[in-house]
Amino acid sequence: MRTLVTYMSLSGNTRKLADMIYANIDGPKDLRELSEVQSLEGYDLTFVGFPVHQFGAPAAVKDFVEKNTKGRNIALFVTHAMPPGADMLKGIMAKCQAPFAQARVLGVYDCQGELAESVAQSLINSPNPQLQEFGRMRAVTVGHPDAAEVASAGEFARSIVTMASSG
Repeated sequence: MRTLVTYMSLSGNTRKLADMIYANIDGPKDLRELSEVQSLEGYDLTFVGFPVHQFGAPAAVKDFVEKNTKGRNIALFVTHAMPPGADMLKGIMAKCQAPFAQARVLGVYDCQGELAESVAQSLINSPNPQLQEFGRMRAVTVGHPDAAEVASAGEFARSIVTMASSG
């Protein structure tokens, strides 16, 4: 089984997870930034990782998904600035998964990532009170994903590979 781990990472959070996922996969595998992937031909399983943007998947991810994932075995890994169990998280994760409706999604891993200081400042300066609130919560995101969250991404990868291998 040939596996691709592809990701979009602006501040390094999602890249940390991608590296751990890649390290926990045996057999033929590739690790590539999403912008470098033209096709999923030749891959039996693809892990797609990205940060939440505007309460869902970034436009570049949606475009990639539309062109490449129909009928394919996909596992998602997503970083966001919200703490686990945040009220809005369930809806945001549903929006992140929606573009993958035509794929065979084998699983989803999400964890908190550190909100970049420049992004936090932009949110704080926004006229939108909800965005201002997100910007002010940067302090609770510092240090994420932490070692336990990164290790959990590796466990997720192993479970997905086992699932994909068994049909």
